[in-house]
Amino acid sequence: MIQGVVNAALEATVSLTVQGPSGQSRAIDAVIDTGFNEFLTLPAALATELGLTAVTRASAILADGSEATFDVYSVEVLWDGYLRHADAYVSDATPLAGMRLLVGHSLYVEVENGGRVVIQTRE
Repeated sequence: MIQGVVNAALEATVSLTVQGPSGQSRAIDAVIDTGFNEFLTLPAALATELGLTAVTRASAILADGSEATFDVYSVEVLWDGYLRHADAYVSDATPLAGMRLLVGHSLYVEVENGGRVVIQTRE
C-alpha cells in the first residue's frame, strides 16, 4: 500500500523514490494526475542528477488542448515496495504520477486539505 496526502491546492500527492541506472536514488513528491495517461513526469535537473538515459521523444496533448513534445527517459520507481520500470516524460513542472503507473491498483482520495491518499494493489 502507498499512502499520501491531499495538499492545500487539493492535489492528491504521494512520495516516491526514483532510481537511476547506477543505483543513485532520490525521493520526490508527485501529484497524481488522472488526466495523464503515461507513467511519470520528472524535472530535467533530476533526470540529469540521476544519470537517466533518454529513450525517445513523444508528443502529448496538455490540459489546455495544446500539444507539446517531451524527451522520455527510462527510470526505476520504488512502487509499493518493489522497483518498477517507468518511462518519465521530462517537464519543468511538478512531478506527476500518471494513470499507467496506477494500472492494477485502486486509488482512494479524501478530497480535503490534509485528506488521505491510498493506493492499493487490486487482488
